[in-house]
Order: sequence, then C-alpha cells, then structure tokens
Amino acid sequence: MSASGTQRPSGLIVTLTPNPSTDRTIQLAGPLERGGVMRAAAETAQAGGKGINISRAAVAAGVRTLAVLPADPDDPFVHDLLRDGIDTRPQPPSGPIRGNVTITEPDGTTTKLNSPGPTATAASLDALGDALLSRAATASWIVLAGSLPPGAPPQWYAELVAALHDMPAQVAVDTSDRPLAELVARLPGSAPDLMKPNGAELASLTGADPELTESDPRAAADAARRLLDRGVGAVLATLGANGAVLVSAEGCWHATPPPTTVVSTVGAGDSSLFGYLLADLRHGSPPERLAQAVAYGSAAASLPGTTIPRPDQTRPDLVTVHRLDPTAAHREEKVTL
Repeated sequence: MSASGTQRPSGLIVTLTPNPSTDRTIQLAGPLERGGVMRAAAETAQAGGKGINISRAAVAAGVRTLAVLPADPDDPFVHDLLRDGIDTRPQPPSGPIRGNVTITEPDGTTTKLNSPGPTATAASLDALGDALLSRAATASWIVLAGSLPPGAPPQWYAELVAALHDMPAQVAVDTSDRPLAELVARLPGSAPDLMKPNGAELASLTGADPELTESDPRAAADAARRLLDRGVGAVLATLGANGAVLVSAEGCWHATPPPTTVVSTVGAGDSSLFGYLLADLRHGSPPERLAQAVAYGSAAASLPGTTIPRPDQTRPDLVTVHRLDPTAAHREEKVTL
C-alpha cells in the first residue's frame, strides 16, 4: 500500500501477468454435449492473461500502461501484444507460454480449460519482481493479476505487495486459490490498496456463507469489511448478475448492471477491475469508480470470447448505485452520479 502522505504520480498502470496464456475461444452453435462431436460456430485466439487483459483495456481507453510478463522478446506472443499497441516488458521465461481453451454456449455458459504453464524458476520470478519494483516509482497503479505458474511459492504475491508497501504506486491484486489465501493470511503486512475477489472467493476468505454472499450485496459488504479491518484499503467484490459492491474507509456501495445479454464471461472480471482503475485515474468518487467497474464488466460479458470492451461500448450511465447503510438492515440510498 502506498505510504501515507506520499504523492502518487498519475496516469500509468503497470500490470504483472506471471502466467500468461494464448487464449483460444470456441463458440458453439448449441449446448455442449459431453462425448459428442460438435462443430464450432466461430473460433478466435488472442494473447492473454488477466494483467494483459487490463493493459489491453487501458490501450483502448488511451491510458498509459506497461505489461510485465515472462516471455522471449521474439515470441510471436510478444509480437502480437506489440502489434495491438501494448507496451510490453518481457522477462526471461522458464518455458513456453501456455495455451488455454474457452468454450462458450449460446446461453452464455462458459467452460474453461486452463493449462498449468511452465514451472517457474527462482531466477524467472526474481526477474519479474525486479522489473515490477523498478517501475513502481513512476506508476499510479501496480496490478498483480492471475494465477501463479507451477513452482512459484503461493505467498509470492503477498511478498511482492509487502515489497511495494513504501512505493508511491497503489497496488491492486486479482488472484484466486492459494495465492489469494496466502495474501489474506499475511495481512496486514501484505495488505494491498485494492482487492477484487468474486463473491465465492470473498466468502472463502472471510468464512461467510457463499450463497448469501453471492446473492445478498449487504452480506458481501459485511464480509468485505472484515478484510478492511485487517488492513486492506478497498474491496471491489464482483457478484455476477447481482452487480458488485465496493467497500472502503469512505463507505459501502452496491451497483446493479444495465440489462445485459451474456455472451461470454471471460475477461469480465478483468474489465471490471480496469473500469475501477480508469475512474480512479480520472479522480472519480467511490460510487463513480464502482459504476465504471460494473459498466466495463457487463460490457465484457456481452462480447464474444475474450473481447475487452472499448470505452464507447460501456454504459456507466445505465448502472444504478446505492449506498448501503451499515446501521440499518434494509436501508439503501440511491446515489446520483
């Protein structure tokens, strides 16, 4: 977390994707049939990974970004990123970039098959960490995103957050499973400025009821407050069709998305996180950051494959935001943006 009273530079988002992937998306014309032979209606492939997706959104929005990842500089993966305008800082890899497959059905049901990726070495992880730390003084946000490769200690993100603590940049983390659990286990020393769990992850981290956390924004906000009590700056919890909640020292808010026809949920969480960061860079209020996050997430869900939305494809004006009153069981106050 950025040191208290330290002035932050503005306008640059540095993303770290320690386990990037070539994302292949197959769209089916009908429901997936296990054991059957099916024809694809469409197929796309894109250089991806959670941090890369955020950098891709930044480029589309005209925001400065640097993408740090393990890859050979001459890898076609890197060439694809550069072709798309993403300023890339490849570090020595420990093996070839993995491939992931996403299968989407007409009703929006999404099935993902993720490869583990190459086994990281201490040298490859050190190179990534050094590349990140060397740029932390000039960034507004450092984003640690996605899974860790095999061989990486599960506490690696927590250690990076601690190392970034006195840097001017704010730190956001979007991960899952053991790396997320280790981050929380090491609070407050590993407390980032922003965490972006989904409802199920938030419940698992705080011991809350998972079904209630997913369906009830007030329950999600209560769970998120437990993380703030342990040092986290803010929690943006995405709740699927139920929108998202934002909890910070300034208060609690719930936002509902505009009507959305879900085509693919791949990249929706990454887009939500970018929407928050974009509004923050524009000095938006907490409700405005939440509205932008939900607008980006719902726009991504309406697009095929891993398509990351452009600003003109988002409708924050159609997002409804309510302030949650923690002292009243059912009170919500609509916010005028």
